[in-house]
Amino acid sequence: MRLLERMRKDWFMIGIVLAIAGAKLEPSIGVNGGPLKPEITVSYIAVATIFFNSGLSLKTEFADSRLHASACVFCSDFNQGSWWK
Repeated sequence: MRLLERMRKDWFMIGIVLAIAGAKLEPSIGVNGGPLKPEITVSYIAVATIFFNSGLSLKTEFADSRLHASACVFCSDFNQGSWWK
C-alpha cells in the first residue's frame, strides 16, 4: 500500500522517467519526419497547450479585465484607423 501511495504522489516524476526511458529505447519515434512530427507538435501544439494552461490558471477577475481592455484597444484602434481612409 505504501508503494501505491508513493506512486500517486510522484506520478509526474514517474511519467518523466518513463518518457525518457522510452525515448532512449526507441529514438526513431521523435526524430524529424517521424511519427510524432516534432517539427509540428513542438512548434504549434506544445506552445498552444502551454498558453491554454496559463490561461486556465488566471483568476476570473483578472481575465475579465484583460479581455475588456483588449476589446477596448481593438475597437479604438479599428475606429481610429478608419478615420483616415
